[in-house]
Amino acid sequence: MHLRHTQAVSTPSLDPSHPYYDVARHGIIQVSGDDHYGRKLIVFSSCCLPPSHQLNHRRLLEYLKFTLDQYVEMDYILVYFHYGLRSSNKPSLKWLREAYSEFDRKYKKNLKALYVVHPTNFIRIVWNLFKPLISHKFGRKLTYVNYLAELREHLNYEQLFIPPEVLRHDEELRATQKGGPPPSVKTPPPRPPLPTQQFGVSLQYIREKNREAVIPPVMTQTVTYLKEKGLRTEGLFRRSARVQLIKEVQKLYNLGKPVNFEQIGDVHVPAVILKTFLRELPEPLLTFRVYSQVQELLRESHVESSLRVTRCKQIVESLPEHNFIVAKYLLCFLHQVSQESIINKMSPSNLACVFGVNLVWPRHGSISLTALTPINIFAELLIEHVHTVFGSRDPCAGEFRFSPRLSGVKVIHSCSEPRFLQIRGEREPSGGLRAGGGPPKQNPHQ
Repeated sequence: MHLRHTQAVSTPSLDPSHPYYDVARHGIIQVSGDDHYGRKLIVFSSCCLPPSHQLNHRRLLEYLKFTLDQYVEMDYILVYFHYGLRSSNKPSLKWLREAYSEFDRKYKKNLKALYVVHPTNFIRIVWNLFKPLISHKFGRKLTYVNYLAELREHLNYEQLFIPPEVLRHDEELRATQKGGPPPSVKTPPPRPPLPTQQFGVSLQYIREKNREAVIPPVMTQTVTYLKEKGLRTEGLFRRSARVQLIKEVQKLYNLGKPVNFEQIGDVHVPAVILKTFLRELPEPLLTFRVYSQVQELLRESHVESSLRVTRCKQIVESLPEHNFIVAKYLLCFLHQVSQESIINKMSPSNLACVFGVNLVWPRHGSISLTALTPINIFAELLIEHVHTVFGSRDPCAGEFRFSPRLSGVKVIHSCSEPRFLQIRGEREPSGGLRAGGGPPKQNPHQ
């Protein structure tokens, strides 16, 4: 199989005032969104290590801890690209031992998997040397990956930050393995989605197949359950759930079968399902167009917070009507979660770290670590200032209308009966979209 990877990554310039600018500028460590099950992906690329005399390895360790500290309270995955580690840039064994000893339980507890890509004998030798120090439980988290294609079954491969050097090396390995250049394989045409499909299809498709319900059933059911059972759960949205169970729940939704979260009895399952639903949308909830606007929004560090909120409001109001309504529903809920942060530890900032990359991502490639910061700040502003950004004093209660945005359209919203949330009416004739179901009415005067 010929593996292709679009590495058109939008990488904003790193602020020289960054506390670890001397290390961060090399791009050694990247955060690449989430895996299929909502676990944060952190990438370490050896090929980005400069010669040892140009890099303070103590600072590298501090920067690695600085980055991990933002995510270790949630479940995360570490991907280590070994290719590119040479005698000229290789840290000493003493440094490796010190590094392992400094990563205490808080770093190891929530590390769910460590993927070592393109391992060599050096890796296996080091592993054997450190084996007496490594717990059996931690050792079970290690997986050797010989080819990049093997990552596809575990990770969101297209959003994974893979250096070009690693991509070329993988191609060379495959060519050597097969005795020639890897053949190009035609991708089979995608199967048409089921009428009941919920994951991996557009908001419009879901609405059309669900009697014009504006809010997708997956969102209404997970949000409703979490409001009732999960608001005071510590670490809500930070924990993962059993992979097989998540697959089974997704399958039930896609087949149009009922899902009983009460029977499952684990609030982390609907939390992961909600994140997975957002991440598998063909286009992010806040649309591809917003990605560049978010990067521009925070480019000027001196801009006052109030002006940023105003700009966030302008960005959100430019969304398509349907996206606006669904985003308002979601952000309102996340605001409610943040109001219980004294108990659940999920402040707007912590929620933004989880949901930022599930709301905004580029059309092509992955999100670099420098691009991730503006996304998280943007998400935090939306959560914290939801009433200002989306309008109305209580956007989650009662019936509300979007007359300025949807001419003639009334949105009926009942938090107690979210499945009845529908758009009724239709746009002005110029809008071309009838939201109430059925064919457009004919103008008797035409």
